[in-house]
This record gives sequence, structure tokens and C-alpha cells, in this order.
Amino acid sequence: MSLTTASGSGGNGAGTATVYSGDREVIAPEVVLPPDLMLNARLQMDGVAFLAQLPRASFPVAFLDPQYRGILDKMSYGNEGESRFKARTELPQMSEDVIRRFVALIDVALIPSGHLFLWIDKFHLCTGFTGWLEGSSLEVVDMLTWDKGRIGMGYRTRRASEHLIVLQKAPKRAKGVWRSHDIPDVWRERVARTGHTHTKPLELQAKLIGAVS
Repeated sequence: MSLTTASGSGGNGAGTATVYSGDREVIAPEVVLPPDLMLNARLQMDGVAFLAQLPRASFPVAFLDPQYRGILDKMSYGNEGESRFKARTELPQMSEDVIRRFVALIDVALIPSGHLFLWIDKFHLCTGFTGWLEGSSLEVVDMLTWDKGRIGMGYRTRRASEHLIVLQKAPKRAKGVWRSHDIPDVWRERVARTGHTHTKPLELQAKLIGAVS
């Protein structure tokens, strides 16, 4: 999970005629953090405890890539952790309640009309994830598919993609908030396997941060 405080030029939107305006009317406030938290630094701590310390309504954008067991339990290969998914299974698993708690605390930390980009696989996309949003002011406003450029596991079709759900905190709006209009909803970017089991496309995430902050 990551947060950014980058803010835009803060144009007032005067003379803007269409919803495709590149002007950004929303500016994130200056953030004052507790002494044990630092911006632009890698922190190793409990995620819920980290989010609980963040000031309210301070960040325009967050990314969340939950570590859940859904698809692994469903497929039941039998040799999980031995020849398959060893690195992934060594990570602490997040229960549905923990994911809901993460989403709720991110909702508190986001500014009005701020965005949460939620990474998800097709299993949870099809079986449902909206329960994770219960009690928050976040709504689904868009979705991207990441074509990873390599074939993965699958009993029937083999997985070659992941999905990014675009959630926005109330009030839901695009004009003056989303400033980039050249991001395709299918993103093709092959990333190097760096040893982390959840490596994500850096260029895409940079584009999204620039679009809403």
C-alpha cells in the first residue's frame, strides 16, 4: 500500500468547456505526520497501525494491493509453497476483515474526491469485492486491465493479466480532478521479476499518480 501527497497546479477551471479539462482544481493540503512516520521513505510496520496514524483528508491518491488467498484456496494445487507460489505463500495473508479495515482507513486519509487504486485478480473481480467497501464513501468509477505480457496459471484459460479498480471518495467527479486523458484501459507493460511476488507496472502507476495529483 502506498500514498502520495503530490499536488497539481490548482487551476480554477475558468473557461473550461468540457469534461476533458487538463486543469486541476483540487490541491492536497500540507501534511503533518507523527514523528515516527516519514514521507518518501520505506517503512516497515503494521499497515493498519500505519494508516491509523495518518491525518484525515490529506492525501489525493493511494494504491492497495491486498495479499489474499482466494484464488490459491480455490485452485488447491496441493503443492503450494513447495514448487508453486513459494514466495507468495510466505507473505502474511490478509483476511476479508483486514482488507475492509485497510479500505476504511484509506478512505479517512484521502481528500474529498481522492482516489484509491485497488489491484485485484479476475477471481475476486468475478466473485465480488464490493464488501471490502462497506462503510466507506468510496465508489467504483473505472477499471484498467494490465496485460503482463506473460502467461500464468489457470485450469481453463491461463491468466495473463491483472485488474486495477479505480475508486473515488465522495464527491464523485472527474472534471478538475482527473487531468490526464491518454491512459488506455488496457495497459501493456512487462515488468522485470525483481524477487518481489507482487511487482507492478511502474510506468502505469506513475501515469495514474500524475492524473489525479
